[in-house]
Amino acid sequence: MNTLTPLSVLEICAGAGGQSVGLEMAGFGHSLAVEIDKDAAATLKLNRPAWNVRQEDVREIDGNDYRGVDLLAGGVPCPPFSVAGKQLGAEDERDLFPEALRLVREAKPSAVMLENVKGLASARFATYRKSILDELEGSGYHAEWQLFYSSEFGVPQLRPRFILVAVKKRYQKKFEWPAPQGTPPTVGEVLLPYMASRGWSGAEAWAAKANSVAPTVVGGSKKHGGADLGPTRAKAGWLELGVDGKGIANEVPGPDTPSDHIPRLTNQMVARIQGFPPEWQFSGLKTSVYRQIGNAFPPPVAAAIGTSIAAALGVKREAKKLEPTSKKSQLRAVS
Repeated sequence: MNTLTPLSVLEICAGAGGQSVGLEMAGFGHSLAVEIDKDAAATLKLNRPAWNVRQEDVREIDGNDYRGVDLLAGGVPCPPFSVAGKQLGAEDERDLFPEALRLVREAKPSAVMLENVKGLASARFATYRKSILDELEGSGYHAEWQLFYSSEFGVPQLRPRFILVAVKKRYQKKFEWPAPQGTPPTVGEVLLPYMASRGWSGAEAWAAKANSVAPTVVGGSKKHGGADLGPTRAKAGWLELGVDGKGIANEVPGPDTPSDHIPRLTNQMVARIQGFPPEWQFSGLKTSVYRQIGNAFPPPVAAAIGTSIAAALGVKREAKKLEPTSKKSQLRAVS
């Protein structure tokens, strides 16, 4: 393959673009991005107006229209496998793995990348996982599951993700899972420019206390109430970092805020914890935006895995960096 030729991706369940922008960093161009949620689809269009974005149920997509695409990717819904839910798996009507496999049969991509929650790695879903591998093997792919922690790829939170990658068997020996990329930044390091942007006197001390990675951000569902940082255990973890996890703030602390104040995060801050680039914008009201952010696949993780897939397909390049080069550039993004 010509190393200058851009790779193509058909992405399903694209959400607010976490995986999308990560794959873009890895050198993939979108033939199509599919997302059923109105606000999330609007977010994709807002940030990438040139992309082919369709607000549609993935069940309505005909993979034959994208025959020969380089990559089929998607973050299929996690509730069927989440420990926070009933873990119905294949019996859950929200399980879209069958639709993803249908699109593989129709589009015949060179590679497949599907992400989900850690719960899918549990023993109760062993037979289900094997059935997916068996179908892909029967269709001419070599497929593997792998568990990654987002903190291994520069994201300031744990956020385990269970990833399926399949490549056509002629690329099997060329594919290697990405290696961890060193120590992640702390919550304080990432968010200090935001906490200090309105002159809060306690920002430096707060950042010094927030000296670890965050608990996993939880997006929740439309059945959940307002936007907050997760269940009781997660809120306790946030509190240890000096963050009030009971809600999402509309703005950062200001000059009149007491120095010992325990702040809440804004949606923009949560997006940075997820690894979104500072310039990424979100469409919708506050709670919708939070859910888009909280349910996203962190872009740096998608970029790392996408780069490994691209290398297996014959396009070797380093993923573009999502982080700004300095605190000064971060502050420009805040203002």
